[in-house]
Amino acid sequence: MTEAKKVSLVLEDGTRFEGKSFGYDKSIAGEVVFYTAMTGYPESLTDPSYTGQILVSTFPLIGNYGVPSDQMKDEIHEFYESNKVHISGLIISDYSAEYSHWNAIKSLGEWLKESKVPGLYGIDTRALTKILRVKGSMLGKIEFEDEPIEMYDPNVQNLVAVASTDKKEVYGNGEHRVVLVDCGVKYNIIRCLLDRNATVIRVPWDYDFTQEEYDGVFLSNGPGDPAQCEPTVANIRKAIQTEKPIMGICLGNQLLARAAGAETYKLKFGHRSHNQPVLLAGTDRCFITSQNHGYAVAPESLPADWEAMFVNVNDDTNEGIRHKTKPFFSTQFHPEACSGPVDTEYLFDEFIENIVKFKKG
Repeated sequence: MTEAKKVSLVLEDGTRFEGKSFGYDKSIAGEVVFYTAMTGYPESLTDPSYTGQILVSTFPLIGNYGVPSDQMKDEIHEFYESNKVHISGLIISDYSAEYSHWNAIKSLGEWLKESKVPGLYGIDTRALTKILRVKGSMLGKIEFEDEPIEMYDPNVQNLVAVASTDKKEVYGNGEHRVVLVDCGVKYNIIRCLLDRNATVIRVPWDYDFTQEEYDGVFLSNGPGDPAQCEPTVANIRKAIQTEKPIMGICLGNQLLARAAGAETYKLKFGHRSHNQPVLLAGTDRCFITSQNHGYAVAPESLPADWEAMFVNVNDDTNEGIRHKTKPFFSTQFHPEACSGPVDTEYLFDEFIENIVKFKKG
C-alpha cells in the first residue's frame, strides 16, 4: 500500500488541521459544515444539497461498509441519491480501507478518487466540530503542499442552477401527474412519489411548469440561498393561484414560504443529522427527522393565511409551513429520509390525498 499524502484543512480564521489523503489528490475550497449521522455516507455524499461544501463527519469511523453498486431502477440509481458525488471534499477521523457489506463493490477511497473528490483522515473532527459549533459554518480549503489555493465562498453562486437538471424528464406512468421542480432533488423523493402511483415530471429549477398538465406540484430540496431562486419563486406564486396541491421539502419549504411572502435567513451552522426532533404544531406529537439545510424560514414573517406546521424542538426554528385553508404544505426536514428515520413518510400520502380530493372537486 502506498503511503498516504499529507494534506491540510485550513479554515478562514487561520486554524489548520493536518491529515492524510484517502481520496483524490487535488486542492479544493468551499464551505466547511458538519453532519452527525452515524450511517448513510453513500446517500449523504450524493445528496445535491451538499453542493459546494466540505463535509465533516462527526462519527469517527467511516468507510467500513464500502460503497454500493450503481445499478439503475426506474431510470434512476437504486442506491444513490443522485448521479454523482456532490460534496467538494470529505473530512473524517478514521478511515476504514477494509470494507464489508453485501452490496459493496468498492471502497470509499476508490469512489472518491473516481469522482475526483478529496478526502482527509486523521483529522481531530471533535475539535473541528466544536469550532464550527461556536463560530458557525466557515469557509475552508483542503490544500496539498504543492498546490496552494484561495478561499472560495460557494454561497455567492447560484448553487441550485448547478445542482438542478437541465431538461424535462418523465418517470413512471401513474395516475397522478406530479410536477417535480428540481432544485437539487434526492432520488428517494422520486421513489416515494412513484410508489404512490404518480407520474413524475421532473423540470429544471427555473422552468415555467405552470404550462404543464399536472395534478400537483412538488418542490425539491437543494443547496444554497433560497433568495437566489427568484424565477422558481415567481413560478410557485403562479401555481398558488391555481390552488392545485403543493408539497415542498427542505429548500422547497423555503421557496414556498418566499412565494407566500415570508422571509428566509441563514442559520449559524445548520441542521445536518438523522436525529432532529420536530413537533407537529398544536399537538404533542414529536418526530425524529433527517435534515440537511443551512437556511430557514422566519415564521413571524408568514402572512396571516399561513402558519407554522412543524417546529424544531432543539432550537425552535421553523420545520414546515402550511396554508390554513388550501392544500399547500412543506417541511424543512426530509420525510423521505434515505438515509435516516422514516417516521414522517406519511406526509407523501397526505400530498397524494390532497391531489385525489382536488381532482374530485
